[in-house]
Amino acid sequence: MRALLFCSALLLALPAAAADRITGRAFATRSEVIAPQAMAATSHPLATQIALDVMKAGGSAVDAAIAANAALGLMEPTGNGIGGDLFAIVWDPKTNRLYGYNGSGRSPKSLTLAHFRKLGLDEIPPHGPLPVSVPGAVDGWFALHDRFGRLPMADNLAPTIRYARQGHPVAETIAYYWARSVPRLSKWPGFAAQFTLDGRAPRTGELWKNPHLADTLQKIADGGRDAFYTGDIARTIDAYFKAHGGFLSYDDLAAHQGEWVEPVSTDYRGYDVWELPPNGQGIAALQMLNVLEAYDFSKIPFGSAEHVHLLVEAKKLAFADRARWYADPAFQPAPVAKLISKEYAAERRKLISSDKPLREVQPGTPRQLQEGDTIYMTTADADGMMVSLIQSNYRGMGSGMAPPGLGFILQDRGEMFVLKDCERKPAHPNCYAPGKRPFNTIIPAFITRDGKPWVSFGVMGGAMQPQGHVQIVMNLIDFGMNLQEAGDAPRVQHEGSTEPTGRNTMMSDGGVVQLEAGFPYETVRALMDRGHKVEWALGPYGGYQAIARDPESGVYRGASESRKDGQAAGY
Repeated sequence: MRALLFCSALLLALPAAAADRITGRAFATRSEVIAPQAMAATSHPLATQIALDVMKAGGSAVDAAIAANAALGLMEPTGNGIGGDLFAIVWDPKTNRLYGYNGSGRSPKSLTLAHFRKLGLDEIPPHGPLPVSVPGAVDGWFALHDRFGRLPMADNLAPTIRYARQGHPVAETIAYYWARSVPRLSKWPGFAAQFTLDGRAPRTGELWKNPHLADTLQKIADGGRDAFYTGDIARTIDAYFKAHGGFLSYDDLAAHQGEWVEPVSTDYRGYDVWELPPNGQGIAALQMLNVLEAYDFSKIPFGSAEHVHLLVEAKKLAFADRARWYADPAFQPAPVAKLISKEYAAERRKLISSDKPLREVQPGTPRQLQEGDTIYMTTADADGMMVSLIQSNYRGMGSGMAPPGLGFILQDRGEMFVLKDCERKPAHPNCYAPGKRPFNTIIPAFITRDGKPWVSFGVMGGAMQPQGHVQIVMNLIDFGMNLQEAGDAPRVQHEGSTEPTGRNTMMSDGGVVQLEAGFPYETVRALMDRGHKVEWALGPYGGYQAIARDPESGVYRGASESRKDGQAAGY
């Protein structure tokens, strides 16, 4: 039951810990994990152990990340799997630079906007065949492995294949979300047969086996990337969607190709914070940081009304641009350089009032600019390679569409497309089109300082992700928290901004500020006095994993927050 509201540690510790922060004592559920050679932090302890075992066997941080991600697809199907997309940022110590990979898939080429009109839809449904887009995770594994892997891919997948056949005990938070998914998804063909036990979700501690996934991973281990995108797996997916009124086809899978992209950054008080460019939402975090940099948080306490107010107002500004500009750059490139510039932030900052919230926010104009459930994990090896990787089926367990005998569910990322007013000129950048990548919420992050790697981190949770990234950066840099404290500290989430999916109208009421337990009543009252609508969070905003590297000694510090079942460990 801990996942219903907060994990038990937060329920007990947050209010006292917030008071501790005021008196200068540390806020954390445990110490940082410290190790000299390697580190892994994932949302499941068994996946963390697999990552460490792979590195002990001579694998790189990329090998470890692939192995752990495969394990999470088995052990945490509530958030990810090989039916979903993948994004990654890799620090390569040989070239002393970051590499980004966008492993998101495209919409089916045979599914047209006219078909949605024929069905009378102005939104893409969250489940079933219509929101399914090409899964990019397996392609991402092999692209990363081709450049940075050391061990054979079969070695990286072997631990998960073994657990899939022999079984593993289901973790507490995962069991909770699995039970919530079963009633919604069981009507879709293949789901109940492959993801329930006699029609129910597995319970906490109950052994779960997935022999179909084991067979699928073995085919990938033996046949490589093509086994998934042009082999029997692709043919099974093609036949399944043809039989059930879907559009994802063999040709869509065979045509898929992810891409290496250049990470983009902004300087925040001497630290370079890195994200990937659209079709993801990472640059929203950079836009927020640019706005917030002008305020002196050495004089603004953590958890104060001023801290929360400025954070929320910066979010509103960034998310107005997010709704207008972020989309597949192959169809409409966003003006990224302008959006993340300091000059643009200075102009936008003028809209913020110190004593009242913004009710409405328009996106920046073309004249000024000129020409989003998930898992996050991070690994680091003895050579200094660090991987920031995020992977998702999008909404919980995905679309519910589970092709027979494959042991995984296809993502529902296509739900993020816009259907309204797409015939108008100019149309919204995220309007549906065949062969297009939807707006994507999953974003890995990285921080460097003086050209050296410092922190690889991420935060799960749809639109919370850029908000969470900013809060982690501020906790580390502005409020002097350590890696574990930065993740355990209570979080703020603002809801109500205009979305890039066209699912609501332009924000007109200022939205809602949601606070996790741990913020003092004085903050709540002061925010309400300023005109904010404030609510206590209905669920935990997590989870977070991070690895930091000491630039002199090379020692790693790891953290995994208490909102999830995860673990950071090293050797």
